Amino acid sequence: MEYRLTDFLPTTKKELELRGWDYVDIILFSGDAYVDHPSFGVAVIGRTLEAAGYRVAIVPQPDWHGDFRDFKKLGRPRLFFGISPGCMDSMVNKYTAARRLRSEDAYSPDGRHDMRPEYPTIVYSKILKQLYPDVPVILGGIEASLRRLTHYDYWQDRLRPSILVDSGADMITYGMGEKVTIALASRLSAGEHICDIRDLPQSVYLASDVQPTTDDIVLHSHEECLRDKRAEAENYRHIEEQSNMMHAHRLLQPLCELQKTIVVNPPYPPMTTEELDASFDLPYTRQPHPKYKGKRIPAYEMIKHSVNIHRGCFGGCAFCTISAHQGKFIACRSKESILKEVKQVIQMPDFKGYLSDLGGPSANMYGMHGRNLNACEKCKRPSCIHPHICPNLDTNHARLLDIYRAVDALPGIKKSFIGSGVRYDLLLYKSKDEAANRASQEYTRELIIRHVSGRLKVAPEHTSDRVLMLMRKPSFQQFYEFKRIFDHINQKEHLNQQIIPYFISSHPGCREEDMAQLAAITRKLGFHLEQVQDFTPTPMTIATEMWYTGYDPYTLEPVFSAKTPKEKEAQRQYFFWYKEPQHDHHRTNRRPKESREEKQGRNRRHK
Repeated sequence: MEYRLTDFLPTTKKELELRGWDYVDIILFSGDAYVDHPSFGVAVIGRTLEAAGYRVAIVPQPDWHGDFRDFKKLGRPRLFFGISPGCMDSMVNKYTAARRLRSEDAYSPDGRHDMRPEYPTIVYSKILKQLYPDVPVILGGIEASLRRLTHYDYWQDRLRPSILVDSGADMITYGMGEKVTIALASRLSAGEHICDIRDLPQSVYLASDVQPTTDDIVLHSHEECLRDKRAEAENYRHIEEQSNMMHAHRLLQPLCELQKTIVVNPPYPPMTTEELDASFDLPYTRQPHPKYKGKRIPAYEMIKHSVNIHRGCFGGCAFCTISAHQGKFIACRSKESILKEVKQVIQMPDFKGYLSDLGGPSANMYGMHGRNLNACEKCKRPSCIHPHICPNLDTNHARLLDIYRAVDALPGIKKSFIGSGVRYDLLLYKSKDEAANRASQEYTRELIIRHVSGRLKVAPEHTSDRVLMLMRKPSFQQFYEFKRIFDHINQKEHLNQQIIPYFISSHPGCREEDMAQLAAITRKLGFHLEQVQDFTPTPMTIATEMWYTGYDPYTLEPVFSAKTPKEKEAQRQYFFWYKEPQHDHHRTNRRPKESREEKQGRNRRHK
């Protein structure tokens, strides 16, 4: 299908004129290239606002040097500027775990790595506040969400306050932003001033006149956290719990030197199926903007023939940012909405019949929730499956199987692959519900026979049960059990498929002897590891807090972490026992280079 320029949200003055617009309600600045697709956050927010009747424009990857012409070209919006720094944290996107510059930015045309600054949220906000001091600047996206309170910055090796302080912006809308952005636009359009909007769910603001109530949770101040790492660790138990509660409390963090307080309002309830369908059913072209014609956007190439079927993840992995951004409660699309999008993919001119992924944050959590929702409403657990699977969790895979079969029955689909990570602990779980157990067995068999592109990726992450407990991952014994089932089904069906495990080095709690054990075990299993990464501390994960503070935020017991380049390199080298001699790696202090294998496995948790 050929799309016209006016089928995309406008990005230039000329495109505004093509629509006959003489003003814009909202201008969104994006650190990513503009791809009009439901996997790209700025497109989702733009289309959502458009559907609500607002005039929206997008300025992708503005030039932040010189005279700031990209920030001035569309003029002053009627309501606000919105900033979306990108689908991925800008610093993870720009630097390796060894703080080396990456060679490619997957969200930029032709992978160019010079199209966005470090911390675009801060850079863009300061420019806009300089040019238009009276226009509200609203921060969204993962970079601001995960920096809404005092956080450790690995790249500067220091604690930083809420990104509102450094950016000078007016508000953060955290998490998945459709509902909060529409509510904010409605109130600003009705004439409210941004400084008076203090009760908006899922928003963060800075104020000097906050009176705590008995329901509020008052965190240790930013200054206390600077003085005492234990205080910073204590904060993050509250922060994580409130990010994953159905009825959360308001969080307050004093900034004593500024005589102000950061206020984090509780999030909206998870989206209903109808609300999520409405978001995915917006008129996306599913294409990069025509300005990129002839240029390749690597992230788009990777997902253009895939379909996302749910949001949220109840895994609660210590190193993962998904629950902090999306929450642990699963929001599912309807089968009708999923099939509608698959049919759109089938119509794409370069589609050859193979769907690259039919998944979500975790492949096999679709349709899962607590049987007794009253119990879920009181629950504080950050994970529904660690240290054991909650007996209240309905782990039935039947609804997901129905989706797979309906998609595979569509004319034009040769095969649908599952590229998202599969939680094998859910597949192995023995529920009291025998129907759920049968569905798990059926799902496992169908997954392996029909939905693997020759290589099934799973994420045991480590072999040491002590390290896995800190990661909030199941015992490695469960990986042995899943591999036995995988090999048995492959042999029975005469398939020649591989299982590809993900592993992490230098995670808090991991010592060199644990990596030596990992090398020995994986060698015995015959793995030449490909999907590996060195732990990168990223804001708002429990693992990062353990790494920086030296304490487990839940027990306040000390936790060892490998921190120096020498220590991290020593652990990392155990992945590659089959490539080079290891007898003298512990004596080298060179800065580690990112290998091809690490490049393949990196950052899967930070998008």
